[in-house]
Amino acid sequence: MRSRALSDSALPGPVAWHAPRSGRPTSVAGALGRFAVTGFLVLLIVGLVGVEAMHRWGRNEAIRDARELTELTGRGIVMPAITPALLRGDPQAIAAMDRVVRDRVASPSLIRVKLWNASGRVVYSDEHRLIGRAFPFPHDEREALTSGEADTELSNINEPENRFERGRGKVMEVYLGIRGPGGEKLLFETYQRYSAVTASGRRLMLTLLPLLVGALLLLAILQVPLAWRLARRVKSSEESRLRLLEHSIDTQHRERRRIATDLHDGVVQNLAGISFRLGAARACTNGSTPPPLAQAVDESVTGTRESIRALRSLLVDIYPPSLQRQGLAAALDDLVSRNPAGTLGTRVDVPADTRLAPAKEALLFRVAQEALRNVAAHAEASHVDVLLRRVNGHVELSIADDGRGFDPEHASGETDGHFGLLAIGDLVHDQGGSFRIESAPGHGTTLFVEVPAP
Repeated sequence: MRSRALSDSALPGPVAWHAPRSGRPTSVAGALGRFAVTGFLVLLIVGLVGVEAMHRWGRNEAIRDARELTELTGRGIVMPAITPALLRGDPQAIAAMDRVVRDRVASPSLIRVKLWNASGRVVYSDEHRLIGRAFPFPHDEREALTSGEADTELSNINEPENRFERGRGKVMEVYLGIRGPGGEKLLFETYQRYSAVTASGRRLMLTLLPLLVGALLLLAILQVPLAWRLARRVKSSEESRLRLLEHSIDTQHRERRRIATDLHDGVVQNLAGISFRLGAARACTNGSTPPPLAQAVDESVTGTRESIRALRSLLVDIYPPSLQRQGLAAALDDLVSRNPAGTLGTRVDVPADTRLAPAKEALLFRVAQEALRNVAAHAEASHVDVLLRRVNGHVELSIADDGRGFDPEHASGETDGHFGLLAIGDLVHDQGGSFRIESAPGHGTTLFVEVPAP
């Protein structure tokens, strides 16, 4: 019978078993647009990573250049100008070294020059207040005395020997072990503005940046036609699949109708004729007819008529005539009235004027048919509600039972009797609709199907 719509509060908590997927057709322009946005983001990330990598590379190259310049300056300019008088602190020797540093070593990025002996005493500096002062030698600088290789580090401005460099920002010191008169070990040290080093690295990075940007833009331009072709192929493949699906549904519909017609005009008519003849034979029996023969005729008449009813019920399942003549509402009424579990209470709420495209009406009917078959076979339910309504240009069919339910997380479909619904769910998705099942153990099951209304 028909009744009012099923209340949403009666349904169990949502647990999606068959997650809905989009059924909208793929647009080539939309796919290309999404590819372009994604590609732009990827290129942006690659570009940012590339810029950071080039920035690090430029800074490291600038530090390496500063180290090489210190090696050239220390060995090529300062070391030949060192005299025993300079090591003794002679003012004229210090003045001579001042001229060498001022004329051949000084640069805008250079802050300080120092020359140490192995005991940690400053034998020369362009800041004369440091000359003759002794300071503790850090371990890495003591190693540089004998290694003969230049090394760099950020200067610790808080150290006493660096107090005259304070207020200059970050300072990078480069130190190099050299040899003085008589092979005495000395440490030559230059202090440079770190901002000048990073600026040099930045200039190197900016030199290569146009190449990186150009390469990324060229890559993006080359990918657009490839993406367009791929999107066109995907679109064509999807259209072919949809045409094949529609052809398959039409073929199934025609084949069902042919089988139903053949059964009705052939086997059912033959059985009906046999039933009439057996009925006539039973009417001719009298008291002289052997009882076993009369009983056999009676049983044959009964069995033939039951076979006819079963075949007619099967014909309705295969090809419901009410679906074509009277629409989906009447077909669902007929389907529910013939439910295989006689004790199952049902109620249907379907607007009588609901009319859809024949393919969609057939699809919804098959969904309801398979759902009710599962309810009767597996749910152990006492009641089922069938509701159909229009929502925002769509038609939604819900079938809810009060049976035992199941755990969606462990439902496999093949072993628990729901494989038919899974297959129908794929058909629903391919028709542009959505399909989901909500269930929980002990709380019944609700099936939702939504398809476009046109």
